[in-house]
Amino acid sequence: MSPLSVASPFLSLAGAILLYALWKVVPRYIDRYNSSMWDMPGPRSSSWLYGNLGDMRSEEPGVMLERWAKRHGHVLKYKVSMNADALLMLDTKAVNHVLTHSHDYPKPEIARFNLGLILGKGLLVVEGEQHRQQRRILNPAFGPVQIRALTDIFVEKAHQLRNIWHEQVAKAGNVTQLDVVSGLNNMTLDVIGLAGFNYDLHSLNPEGKPNELRLAFDVMFRAISGAGLSVLSVLRNYVPIFRMIPTQVSHRMDDAQRVARRIGMALIAEKKAAILRAAAEAGGEKEIGGKGMHDRDLLTLLIKANMSTDIPESQRLSDEDMLAQVPTFLVAGHETTSTATAWCLFALAQNQSVQTQLREELWGVPTESPTMDELNALPYLEAVVRESMRVYAPVSATIRVSAREDVIPLERPYVDRKGNVCDSVRIPKNTRISIPILAMNKSKDLWGPDAQEFKPERWLSGTIPEAAHAIPGVWGNMLTFLGGPRACIGFRFSLVEMKALLFTLIRSFEFELALPKEEISKIPGLVDRPFLKQEKQKGARLPLKVKTHVRPEY
Repeated sequence: MSPLSVASPFLSLAGAILLYALWKVVPRYIDRYNSSMWDMPGPRSSSWLYGNLGDMRSEEPGVMLERWAKRHGHVLKYKVSMNADALLMLDTKAVNHVLTHSHDYPKPEIARFNLGLILGKGLLVVEGEQHRQQRRILNPAFGPVQIRALTDIFVEKAHQLRNIWHEQVAKAGNVTQLDVVSGLNNMTLDVIGLAGFNYDLHSLNPEGKPNELRLAFDVMFRAISGAGLSVLSVLRNYVPIFRMIPTQVSHRMDDAQRVARRIGMALIAEKKAAILRAAAEAGGEKEIGGKGMHDRDLLTLLIKANMSTDIPESQRLSDEDMLAQVPTFLVAGHETTSTATAWCLFALAQNQSVQTQLREELWGVPTESPTMDELNALPYLEAVVRESMRVYAPVSATIRVSAREDVIPLERPYVDRKGNVCDSVRIPKNTRISIPILAMNKSKDLWGPDAQEFKPERWLSGTIPEAAHAIPGVWGNMLTFLGGPRACIGFRFSLVEMKALLFTLIRSFEFELALPKEEISKIPGLVDRPFLKQEKQKGARLPLKVKTHVRPEY
């Protein structure tokens, strides 16, 4: 056999890949030439393969976007994989246009593929009519009435975490250093297990055997969060055939998904049977949509709403769609809240006067087990949570892609490289658009000269700048929970759980920095978690000095 005949299949494969790449890349340059992107200001690309992604990963999440905006203006372009253009706009009118036209600006296929490895076709992944259908069924489960009923779970688990920390602090002589990330992660996992599925993950039980569902999702979280820049990762993103190449990570993911699927389908079957039994006892199937079932977990409410006779058969979710909500609840209801609370404790540890004022307000509540309404009636707690969510948003940015050619209107014009003043941006189909959550939350143009500072008082004084009121967020004049039809469905759940945690922990402990704040940075991933700069390999950690605080007698 000649060397040429041996090499021929490989040459054919290489040629096919080259043709595919040209087919995908060349039209981009033609479209870019005919759009506003051609003369738009922005940073120079650092790599043809990775664009500016390496630059972005060299800084904390969101920092590079802020720096580029300061240097190039509030409308600019930067480069992503394969040197493709991405659009960045710190403009309230432009961001509102993208968020409110969600059908025209879905998540990129690459992002949906990576998220789908964990979430399947859940609410955070699907687009278009499938997203509207799932959202329509899920919405009632996340209303104020439902969150009010779940608040005692938040408080109970906050008490359990407090008691564990009390024991650790007491053993050390009333003050010790604790990694708050670990405890908060375990608490929020237990909460979403019970509140989401009435399923006990036993994460806060130090003597308990690790739960297999918890272990399965740990595998999937690590796989997605640990994915870095590599030639294979870029090829898997842009050339789908490379996704078929098995790796050690993909084998572990497959095993973990089988476990999650088995447990998830068992939970769905169990809850369906319970709903039907309750309906039969209450008078037949007509009662499925009524008040015969008292289970308050989100999955039961979802299944019950989906089985209601008020829902046409064509609009009901399949078992696969409902199964996809199990990991969606776990991701959205666990990582975001634990990370947000960790960063809030980090902020309070640096601002002792704020921490003291908050503690005094919380001590004024004559119960250790407040209701949702009691938590929401505390103005300084509300201000601290708002300011923490503004300055330390758990997700610093997200990406959308244009499904068609469009003209995006601007609140403020920009000047292109030729000196032209532009009051809109004309973009081609498949343009990637960065939604700069953290950069807009901390923009001096929107929030004033003290935008970078942690100042809860700004929410009490009524001095929120007029420009900030134009930020198109679903909550709090900020982009933390996004806005439009794809705004975070669980923002009330997250906020009340975070308040329950802060209420319990700040009443019981004093928090101080255990290390200089410069040694704490962020890990980019599904959420931006804290870690030690010198010990990145150990994963997310936030060591704080924790001291028991006894309420003085009056």
